[in-house]
Amino acid sequence: MAVGYQFSLSLCKHTYLFYFCIIYLFIYLYLCCYCRKNKRISKGKKGGKKKAADPFAKKDWYDIKAPSIFEVRNIGKTLVTRTQGTKIASEGLKHRVFEVSLADLQKDGEDQAYRKIRFRAEDVQGRNVLVNFWGMDFTTDKLRSLVRKWQTLIEAHVDVKTTDNYTLRMFCIGFTKRRANQVKRTSYAQTSQIRQIRRKMKEIMINQASSCDLKELVMKFIPETIGREIMKATSGIYPLQNVFIRKVKILKAPKFDLGKLMEAFSQLEFVHGDYSEDVGVKMERPADETMVAEGETEVVGA
Repeated sequence: MAVGYQFSLSLCKHTYLFYFCIIYLFIYLYLCCYCRKNKRISKGKKGGKKKAADPFAKKDWYDIKAPSIFEVRNIGKTLVTRTQGTKIASEGLKHRVFEVSLADLQKDGEDQAYRKIRFRAEDVQGRNVLVNFWGMDFTTDKLRSLVRKWQTLIEAHVDVKTTDNYTLRMFCIGFTKRRANQVKRTSYAQTSQIRQIRRKMKEIMINQASSCDLKELVMKFIPETIGREIMKATSGIYPLQNVFIRKVKILKAPKFDLGKLMEAFSQLEFVHGDYSEDVGVKMERPADETMVAEGETEVVGA
């Protein structure tokens, strides 16, 4: 009886151990499968939040310098990525186009705010970007304010070539006005008169542009010299008012010449130094030191 009781007790112990091992095995297999399906739980998120990089950390500021024909020379700043490997910062700056109001280029030019001057980056000297004239335009509000009732709008455009081989397309605009002592309210020009005025506009624009270089032509745009000449020349056909060179586009530019560009910036004083490089001066060795050096050389040779 005692032997049977001990046998059943040992069998019961083995059964409990067997069931415990099976349960432990099931738990182990379940955890292995669960972790295998959800690797990110054990390893953490693969695409976790990365530290935001500062976009300006790898960029530098450059000063934009206008030609000497304008009173304000420092017209702004521009950003560019620093030189890395074969990517040179100065090459990324060249041929960038900047648009500036003429009021910001002249010290007392608030009345010229409707003119927009475009510049193109031609060369980089240190931290200075040298720009050249690349076009002109009017603001939309100025053009719309000129158009009124009871008058005729006359426009003309022509392609011209300056003495320094710049090919430009100039757009002129003008409006008729009432003659002196005119009672009639309207001032409409006839078609034949419009053709004559348009022909005069083209002739004057060609004569003015073909007889000067780009720098001198830009100096004519600022005080509107060409517009006043057109008004004077067409007064016998029909009196005009508000005659402007409203737009200038550069169609073709000559090959880049650093010498001509430097002439436009001859009077510019730089904050970071001038354009001229520091070239070392050749120093002559004193005669005594030369004799000593020759004597030492002879002793060594002996």
